[in-house]
Amino acid sequence: MILKDLSKAAIITLILGFIAIILTTAMFLELAEDVLEKEIFMIDHFFQDYLVSDSNNWFYQMMEILTEAGSVLFLTVASVMVIAYLFLTKKSKWYILFLIVNMVGISLLTKVLKLLFERERPELIDQYDGTGFSFPSGHSTGAIAFYGFIIYLIWKKVSIKWVKFLALVLSGFLAVAIPLSRVVLGVHYFTDILAGMSLGLAWLITCLIALEFLLWRRKAKMRDT
Repeated sequence: MILKDLSKAAIITLILGFIAIILTTAMFLELAEDVLEKEIFMIDHFFQDYLVSDSNNWFYQMMEILTEAGSVLFLTVASVMVIAYLFLTKKSKWYILFLIVNMVGISLLTKVLKLLFERERPELIDQYDGTGFSFPSGHSTGAIAFYGFIIYLIWKKVSIKWVKFLALVLSGFLAVAIPLSRVVLGVHYFTDILAGMSLGLAWLITCLIALEFLLWRRKAKMRDT
């Protein structure tokens, strides 16, 4: 890609994207190194003390519902529905391809990293998918990757302002609340979700930059023909 062919806004966005990838990757690597060295995180104890609550508490019960929106089953069904919508409305095939790459890629990456770090969970609870290893949080990586991609699609494709605003707020809320729910339910440490969100965001931005590059190339070719 030749930078002179891009607008100033596109160049600034590209630079900010790469900066975000570097920062989020650095945060994940820093946490990962400390986990490998079995460091004790004070922030984990802080959030365990102040966020993990009684199961009869309304906040806990709300998080029980929200956490399901980040489960493998829910995100798989939701991804298939979005893909079907994009296909039926004849959107660019690149959106479909990169949604698949985004979700399958982050799922595989998370599974491999869990096996690599083998961090035990604070508590094993099958009811909330609180099984297997803890680092990084799969609900966090999945939520950031999926709802982040939805935010991208909404921003580009929805033209009705109030619908766009509400959809963006809801998607952004879910992207943050789902990871938080894992700490409240006691199945993850805060550093698990922080690492998961960092990894998910780095992967998401990488996919979006690649997608935008291909869309730009396609438009450039159409303009030249």
